[in-house]
Amino acid sequence: NDHVIANAEQIRVTLPGGGDFDAELIGTDPLADIAVLAIEGENLPVAPLGTAEGLMIGEWAIAIGNPLGTQAADTEPTVTAGVISAVNRNIVPSAYRESANNGGLYLGMIQTDASINPGNSGGPLVNAAGEVIGINASIISRSGGSEGLGFAIPIDRAMRIADDLVRTGEVIRAWVGIEVEPLDADQWGRTHGVRISRVVDGSPGGVAGLEPGDRLLTANGRTLTGPLDFEGVLLDLRAGDRLTLNVEGQNRPVSLETISYPSVTAERV
Repeated sequence: NDHVIANAEQIRVTLPGGGDFDAELIGTDPLADIAVLAIEGENLPVAPLGTAEGLMIGEWAIAIGNPLGTQAADTEPTVTAGVISAVNRNIVPSAYRESANNGGLYLGMIQTDASINPGNSGGPLVNAAGEVIGINASIISRSGGSEGLGFAIPIDRAMRIADDLVRTGEVIRAWVGIEVEPLDADQWGRTHGVRISRVVDGSPGGVAGLEPGDRLLTANGRTLTGPLDFEGVLLDLRAGDRLTLNVEGQNRPVSLETISYPSVTAERV
């Protein structure tokens, strides 16, 4: 996690066998709370990667980390077991957030009740096959300890960001040139869907014919209950990927190709 190594003067990686390696910081993405480190060594253990796509609520999840790293005398990591509690969770800044990325947002997160505590950050969340499906990042807690509300960054997003940082040194954000706002909330404060509040002339959204006032129902198959859902979909795209939107009152989905943010061909949002 970016919040683990932020402002560090030296970064060291310790393997379960006790080996220490000085790490080089390749790049960070504070928005997604991801950092990429490099170490040099031979026969290093590699965790098999899975995917967060198709996760089922209730399937097993195992969180790995080292929450007693500053108190325990050994270097062995710890594991806790639970289930996938929810997917596509948007977590906003809160007085009860721990291990937070400077009070920022976590979008489209995996929620698990596997015990996660400060010190688990950056550790993998794995499925029953031992495949990494997420990176433990945050908890919501009134006590400061685990209350069964842990959140992990989907591994698909983390690997896309890592690939960008390794290849180009920066994250290639997707941009479509539209801003959205929530629809009127019901009596319980819930919103259902989002409405376009602004479209930049010459942007992909403008070229596709989207207009302020259009109500968006889904984005790439994900139901939009509020603006954070839309931002979460964009966070998982890179420039050049396609975004498919279902717009209320239109018989066909609107498909557009995202471009780099900010665009050099259109006004900046």
